Amino acid sequence: MSPIKDFKLIYETLNQEGTFSEGDTIIGTVSLKLTKDTKVKSFKVKVKGEAHVHWTEGTGDRKKSHSSHKIYLKVKESLVAEKDEGTVLPEGDHSFKFRLQIPQGDMPSSFKGYHGRIVYALQAKISRSWRMPSTEQKEIKFLSKSLPHSDQMMYQQSGSVNKEMGKFTSGEVQMSATVSKKVCSPGDTLSIVAKICNSSSKEMRPKFSIDQRVVYHAHASKTYSYKNLAKVVGDTIAPNSQETASCQLMIPADVVYSLHNCELITVEYTLKVYLDIKFATDPTILFPLIIVRPGSATIQPGGPVGPYPPGAVGGPSYSDFPSPAFPPVPPGSGVYGYPAPDPTQYANMTSGYSNQWPQNAPAYGFSSAAFSPPTVQHPVPTAPPQFQQGGGPPAYVSLYPPFNDPYGSSGSDQKR
Repeated sequence: MSPIKDFKLIYETLNQEGTFSEGDTIIGTVSLKLTKDTKVKSFKVKVKGEAHVHWTEGTGDRKKSHSSHKIYLKVKESLVAEKDEGTVLPEGDHSFKFRLQIPQGDMPSSFKGYHGRIVYALQAKISRSWRMPSTEQKEIKFLSKSLPHSDQMMYQQSGSVNKEMGKFTSGEVQMSATVSKKVCSPGDTLSIVAKICNSSSKEMRPKFSIDQRVVYHAHASKTYSYKNLAKVVGDTIAPNSQETASCQLMIPADVVYSLHNCELITVEYTLKVYLDIKFATDPTILFPLIIVRPGSATIQPGGPVGPYPPGAVGGPSYSDFPSPAFPPVPPGSGVYGYPAPDPTQYANMTSGYSNQWPQNAPAYGFSSAAFSPPTVQHPVPTAPPQFQQGGGPPAYVSLYPPFNDPYGSSGSDQKR
């Protein structure tokens, strides 16, 4: 029977969230009780951070496994002097304090997903000759200070798409969209405006969604998992009509941050603006989103993140079409010069994946005010806006390839 009893590992937290980052010091105590004098070969405490991915493809004889592993952090400290003949610890209660310094560097945040994880943990380990080691381990939450590259840290984005309908439907559809920001934090609200010119004989509905894509890499292979975080469905747009659809989507409070500095796992977010057309390929505009911890959206290496220079419209989207030449957004106003949302409108928001709307608005679909704000008068165009002519937009699956997820987490082959 082992003489080691009440083996405990305790560490101090540095902040209210209980997270650690590069450069932090982990302070703690290892305690135990010995029922007799015990010779130990080594007694160490260490902090270790590592990423691991694993998934399988195929069935039967064609079943193939993919896995990869990488260590990002490993710092250890000896709690007793290491001797060739070992060290004898007397019977009774023992308590050892430790300090482990996390080095500076570019290390990914903690993450757990369908096919992999990034885990940081503290471990105390007692090794004895001809005995199984005694260990005590506690997982810690690591939050990286690393931010995306400075050329990715921008605010307003715009994009457009033009689609000619199929041979069974006449006309074409044109859509342009703008999102208020690219870099955001959990709990932030995105303002989206889409201008639709339906010159076809079909009715359609605008839809807006925030989606998460996780990419798992194992050498030359990779797989994906998808998750929808929020979705809004607009009112029906009649044939041969023009509408302006606007909505606001809140980033869920419990969403994980974008993960961009791990070779094995990448976490990406997109805002998808599209038109749901029956029996037709949906015209789609995809905007990349970067989700960072609060307070980081205005910080970047080499200087603060700021809005575009005067006259700029915004950054590129994942659309192959040029951005429409709409006027810049005045400071303090909503997108396209609409009045900024009333702060009290979101005073009673609840966290989660629900969509937030003004009071008395329908749960799904837009209110009439969402399409035609009464406080601002805009000139009525005499002709539809000019878009680049050509084929349809890039297919959603061409940007996000489908995959076979044994956990049933894939949503890439479903129309959303």
